[in-house]
Amino acid sequence: MPYTVVIADDVTGANDIGIMYAGAGLDTYVYSFCDGREQDYRQCDVLVVDTDSRFDTRDTAYRKVYEALKGAPRDGVRQYINKQCSVFRGNIGAEFDAMLDALSEEFAVVVLGFPDNGRTTVDGIHYVFGTPLAESQFARDPVHPMTKSSLMEILQEQTQRTVGRIGFEVYDKGTEALEKALRKARSDMNYCIMDVRDNADLQMLAEVLQGERIICGSSALSKYLACIAAQKRMRLDTKKSVQRKQKVFCIAGSLTPQTIGQTDYIREQGFAVIELDTTRLFEETQCQEECRRIFREIEAAYQTQDFVMVHSMNRPEQVAETKALADSYGIGNTKVSTMVSGALSGIAASVIGTYCIRRVIVCGGDTSAALCARLGIRGMKVLSEIESGLPTCESVEEPHYRMALKSGSFGSREFIEKAKEKLCLEEE
Repeated sequence: MPYTVVIADDVTGANDIGIMYAGAGLDTYVYSFCDGREQDYRQCDVLVVDTDSRFDTRDTAYRKVYEALKGAPRDGVRQYINKQCSVFRGNIGAEFDAMLDALSEEFAVVVLGFPDNGRTTVDGIHYVFGTPLAESQFARDPVHPMTKSSLMEILQEQTQRTVGRIGFEVYDKGTEALEKALRKARSDMNYCIMDVRDNADLQMLAEVLQGERIICGSSALSKYLACIAAQKRMRLDTKKSVQRKQKVFCIAGSLTPQTIGQTDYIREQGFAVIELDTTRLFEETQCQEECRRIFREIEAAYQTQDFVMVHSMNRPEQVAETKALADSYGIGNTKVSTMVSGALSGIAASVIGTYCIRRVIVCGGDTSAALCARLGIRGMKVLSEIESGLPTCESVEEPHYRMALKSGSFGSREFIEKAKEKLCLEEE
């Protein structure tokens, strides 16, 4: 049975935290939450359950997390993690409350900082590459615009429980001072938000929190928790890998600057990059015609190369045009996002089936969830890291798809090319 159980609100976040444990040599599996059905989990060190609840209502998100925990193994579990978006988008309060209620607890530590990906917390204020959250790119998020930078304010608005924090000045006094502050926090608050200036803070927090029963936040702290847990279990990997030529397919539904930059880079390298016209998704006939056009272009591209990428329109003026058209149909931003993900995943499923493709890259959390649902993927084993927080994984059931599922706002400009190369490596 697992010693750590993680609940994540989307599939890319599930893989993000999964690689923190798999990278330390711990056997890690990611499963989709089976609403209303029992799940048969494989034996593992770390179990991650993706509730796909970021875009749900508060009540639905609460129920999913509560039921996922009630259905998870209990014997031998030493720690529970609630993995959320590293900028607090989604049903934060509802999901944290569900975890406490399901486990009959009243205290959790919240560590959101992820310095390797530009997320830091100082004096309770969250920053994205040095910019306060409310002034960052996430202030313009089409579904969850982040208009506040104080993590205490964001969380307190979503829960009746008490929210407090411990600042970096306590860390600077040493581990004993931090342990004392945490003991006091248990009697003063239900959620304790921790500052994170850098990875040194995370390392110190991991040492102090390794025995903490419930931790909420991003995946970054788990990298250090995993290393502590795996110290006596590390094995030297002597397997060799070789590059195999095979078709790779990529779809991108994210509108973040990171994914746009990654798409531009792939195009600049001479790979086939095809744009989905999102203004043609609102009428059934036009949608079908657009999907057929995309498929014809994919077919032509695969005649001369082994990699093809399809992305949704992502330029500001194109996005504005799509939103304006959606408004004329009475369709909101969340529904538009679902429509785009549905179109991309439908195209991908058809291409994957036609060409028997087993190597897939997806940019965007909701697009990743949509494709996994289309392909019937219920569980994945986390394999190896491409970049910080971005792993390869393989579906547990046949056909075994090897995939890279990327959060829209993560990854370097060269990430997709790196993922393509990594996915085509096979053990000798």
